[in-house]
Amino acid sequence: MSVRSTARALPTMLRVAFAEAVAYRAEVLVWMLATTMPLIMLALWLAVAREGPVGRLGETELIAYFLSTFIVRQFTGSWACWQINTEVRDGTLAMRLLRPVHPMLAYAAEQLVSVPVRGIFSLPIAIAGLIWLGTAPFPHDPLVWMGWALSMLGAWLISLFVNFIVGCSSLFLESSLKIMDIWLALFFVFSGYLIPVELFPPIVRAIGDWLPFRYQIGLPVELMTGVYDRAASLTMLGRQWLMVVVLGAFTAFVWRRGIGRFAAYGG
Repeated sequence: MSVRSTARALPTMLRVAFAEAVAYRAEVLVWMLATTMPLIMLALWLAVAREGPVGRLGETELIAYFLSTFIVRQFTGSWACWQINTEVRDGTLAMRLLRPVHPMLAYAAEQLVSVPVRGIFSLPIAIAGLIWLGTAPFPHDPLVWMGWALSMLGAWLISLFVNFIVGCSSLFLESSLKIMDIWLALFFVFSGYLIPVELFPPIVRAIGDWLPFRYQIGLPVELMTGVYDRAASLTMLGRQWLMVVVLGAFTAFVWRRGIGRFAAYGG
């Protein structure tokens, strides 16, 4: 396969993947409902905040934080791990290998087109809440918002690469879904999905700065809610994109090693 053939096939892949996402919109809706935990956590944290602010987070800041978390989670999630595990077990991965497009690009296209479908369902709820809050809890610097957009892309790529790595591990194991379960348990704790990262003890925050979890949720949410100035935003974005590069390289390594085993098994 070449870059030219991939570029020619990409629009068709996106159209087909979008049609599948719309056709299986009930499945997309189920995935969305599975990511509404920030709204539940918002209710819990508001009950706590009635006694007084939690750190710097009063009721307004908590609403802004968890609505932002809901938005970020909707647009940066990935389920490629489950898809790869299934296709390795039932052998349909072989069909992808026959196509003139790298399977990883095909998986990425299928994940990408779900974003607008998710937006149709989730954005009205989130935007209504954010409008109700007003602009006070959010940054007014356009450069910070540009950094936020970049952090959303980085968060999506980190989620995608982690799913690829764990999914490709099924080429070595009978199933790698338990590995993903462990990853998700750590993700829920350290990403800021359930607990704002700034409420962690300093030593936990310092460790978390060098783990990928917080760059999947915490960083985009913190940029969206104005936690960082320009300099701090650039520092955190640099760390996030370092994670993207490392995970991307490791994805390529695991795929090359794993796909050889799949060919030997199928051949």
